[in-house]
Amino acid sequence: MTEPRDHPFVAAVKPLVDAMGGEMMDPALAEPDDVVLAWEGQELLAVRLPQLSDSLDRILAVLERRHGVPLAQLDRKAKQDVVRILEARGAFSVRHGVETVASALGVSRFTVYNYLNRDAAAQTKPEKTAKGED
Repeated sequence: MTEPRDHPFVAAVKPLVDAMGGEMMDPALAEPDDVVLAWEGQELLAVRLPQLSDSLDRILAVLERRHGVPLAQLDRKAKQDVVRILEARGAFSVRHGVETVASALGVSRFTVYNYLNRDAAAQTKPEKTAKGED
């Protein structure tokens, strides 16, 4: 029989667990907040989810790798795009999220708020239509 750690299901979920910063472990070691994954009735592994505050640091690191330079070196438009991505990922629901992001981007927290407000205003502004169209 295939050992759980060698099971194809475990190999399939590993990239997802790694991407979200989780930790895979033996189901026998699972704590109440861990997620135990089973396949065809057999518990194969447990996943310990990261703390929310750790997730923000992980997302910032991924974005930095994606851009290939420290986030503070990005131009204004790229920083606005980063803020938009972070907002969509819930980064600003974390305590001190704005301050953490501002520090990573090399801007003030007020600048981050301006980026957020500018994006919100752009989303609520009605689009102009050509003359005569309703």
